[in-house]
Amino acid sequence: MKTNIVVSSIAILFLAGCVTSTTTSSRNFEKTDETDAAVQNYSLGARYYQNGSYEIAKERLERALEFDPKMAEAHYMLALTHEQLGNPRLATEHYSQAVRVEPDNYNARNAYAVFLCREQQFDEAVKQFDKALNISDNDTRFVMYTNAGACMTQKPDYEKAEEYFREALTEKPAHGEALIQLSALKFKTKECLQARAFLQRFLTSNKTSPGVLYLGVQIEECLEDDRAATDYMNQLLREFPTSPEARKVLDTD
Repeated sequence: MKTNIVVSSIAILFLAGCVTSTTTSSRNFEKTDETDAAVQNYSLGARYYQNGSYEIAKERLERALEFDPKMAEAHYMLALTHEQLGNPRLATEHYSQAVRVEPDNYNARNAYAVFLCREQQFDEAVKQFDKALNISDNDTRFVMYTNAGACMTQKPDYEKAEEYFREALTEKPAHGEALIQLSALKFKTKECLQARAFLQRFLTSNKTSPGVLYLGVQIEECLEDDRAATDYMNQLLREFPTSPEARKVLDTD
């Protein structure tokens, strides 16, 4: 089964309000105007990004940074935009800027780490994951532990990957992605009894899918349990008859 890194839901913060001032100096008015302009351009850029209009998003986000070069959210969003536009060099530059100007932005560090993993810069990815995980108010550690585990699976470093997945389950015992990733990992390492156990835990509280059922078929074949393998196979063919996994099952019959 193909496993993928999952990225935590990225909160697009449409910053509201303006910088208040206790004076009426022209300098303070100018600063407030620049802040407002940065926020407005960032907000528009984020909306364009969400709508898939990446070139326009890039223009707006670059404009936001002209008004406020230290706006971490704009650097972060621009990095994501450059990823979509296929420019890893500029994505790297803006991820680096985002975590430099706001070191405790754990969402930015997580996204940067996932990007680095896709670029096969595994050691640098782990550094960013670990920094994100050590931020005190990070309330999405279970997602980031799972992402880090998936990254280490790709390296591959299965021992380290398992450590991260188990940490994710310590944070959130029923986290489906960590459970299914661990099941797939144990299947890869031919520890099929453990693979079965993690898959069964997954199925008690998560929706199934073609990939999950196909993994079940493979695990039970590994354990030479023909009846259980057939049960998974029949469920796959019944619920997802047009899936690629169903075709794989039919091709092997």
